[in-house]
Amino acid sequence: MIDIIVISISIPIKIGIYENKVLINEIEQEGKTSDILPLIFEKLLKEYDIKSITYVNTPGSYMAIKVAYVFLKTVCIARDIELNAASGFLFNDNSPIKALGKKYFFNKNGEIIIDFLEEKSIISDFKLPKSLDRTKFSSNTLPIYNLPAV
Repeated sequence: MIDIIVISISIPIKIGIYENKVLINEIEQEGKTSDILPLIFEKLLKEYDIKSITYVNTPGSYMAIKVAYVFLKTVCIARDIELNAASGFLFNDNSPIKALGKKYFFNKNGEIIIDFLEEKSIISDFKLPKSLDRTKFSSNTLPIYNLPAV
């Protein structure tokens, strides 16, 4: 059985394919989540027997998170696949994640805050883990929006 991780809050979008919890293939593609996910998953669903899909549900681009959630939730319902969610901080060494304008999301002791980037801040690229630790994933898959209402 195959597990998939989808990181759609960054460019390029990253998708990891895992067999027995070990990364066996990585897909990176530039473009809009709404354009890319259907094309990639058309191929993945034909090629693999997918057991679970985990996507980043916070923090990051609201549109990318919403589109990924609706698309992946639909696929999971239609194909009886388990859907999980994870924080984007798991995949970028807990570094700041772009928010709105010149502000960034920060993980401060498990709480997500929004602030300006400090000069000494290091921004790491998103990386797919070489192996899965499913204990860090959540079955609560709804998108989490961290910006206050306007």
